[in-house]
Amino acid sequence: MFAAGEVARSRKAAPALIALLVVASAACTKSAPPMRAPAVVAVVAPQLVQLKTPQAFASISNPAQRSRANFVEAMKVISSPRCLNCHPNGDSPFQGDDQHVHDPAVQRGPDDRGIPAMQCKTCHQDHNLELARVPGAPEWHLAPLQMFWRGRTANSLCTQLKDRARNGGRSLEQIVDHSAHDKLVAWGWNPGWSRTPAPGTQAQFGALIAAWAKDGAACPPEEKTP
Repeated sequence: MFAAGEVARSRKAAPALIALLVVASAACTKSAPPMRAPAVVAVVAPQLVQLKTPQAFASISNPAQRSRANFVEAMKVISSPRCLNCHPNGDSPFQGDDQHVHDPAVQRGPDDRGIPAMQCKTCHQDHNLELARVPGAPEWHLAPLQMFWRGRTANSLCTQLKDRARNGGRSLEQIVDHSAHDKLVAWGWNPGWSRTPAPGTQAQFGALIAAWAKDGAACPPEEKTP
């Protein structure tokens, strides 16, 4: 129990203590920085490139010319970042719409699936990871080096696609099937996280390759250097 004198002193000190707490609270309120709303990342919708169908070239009577026209249209897909990034002319893949070198600095490895401790499947699953912004599809890997597309002209790439030594040993029928139904190829039209999809659809691309093959798989003329 408190003595009477101590109680009296406590009562006298109470107003001063309350005033001190009010001043301290006001000071804290003035010095605290204002709350800011979290930054919002704007996702810009990619600009899609239209892809014509084989019907657009049906009026071309010459089969070879019609075949070349279909292949030139299919080049819109083949030359897109979604394809070129995984068909490099070296041991490093590329990424992004601006086609910069892959970060981290991975290498293709002996089986085109990375090197020990840096395998493609370490990060790339069989589907896109939207929150992590990491793309993914079944059997994620680089195209073999002999199948590189970067830097090729339409003529040289067309010639390569018909060469079994440089197309994975595929026949024209197998190339058509690969183009139209392969699940890794399909990722090009569902790349996730603000990446620009390949032009058109996989079905349209497959139809163009099928029309090209049906009319003789003719190749565009080599571009002349000015």
